[in-house]
Amino acid sequence: MKIWFTVLLMVLLDSTSSLCLSGAMKQVGNPASHQIQVILEFAKRALTNPLIWLGILFQSGTFLLLLTLFSWADLSVVVPMASIGYIVSALGARFILKENVTRLRWLGTAFIGIGVALISLH
Repeated sequence: MKIWFTVLLMVLLDSTSSLCLSGAMKQVGNPASHQIQVILEFAKRALTNPLIWLGILFQSGTFLLLLTLFSWADLSVVVPMASIGYIVSALGARFILKENVTRLRWLGTAFIGIGVALISLH
């Protein structure tokens, strides 16, 4: 039970991190050229965006939980279970970031869910 709870917490942190970082980079944009001044301005915009730092904080928590899970369970269990994050991230992309998630992407996400279900039968 503690493994499932920790996996779910890790998945939520990881998905939240991805949503924060993706949203931040949509705000920051991309560098218009490869000139050093443009790259530095881009880096400044990225590093001063609070969502970047929030995403990094959540990603750090994800890493610590992943290390904890590796001490409790086999890699062949932890990594597939962590794939639940792909499902949560796809839902977040669609409903929070308002991205267009195609049917093919939903189908791929469903296959991931089926795989996680099979692994959890262990």
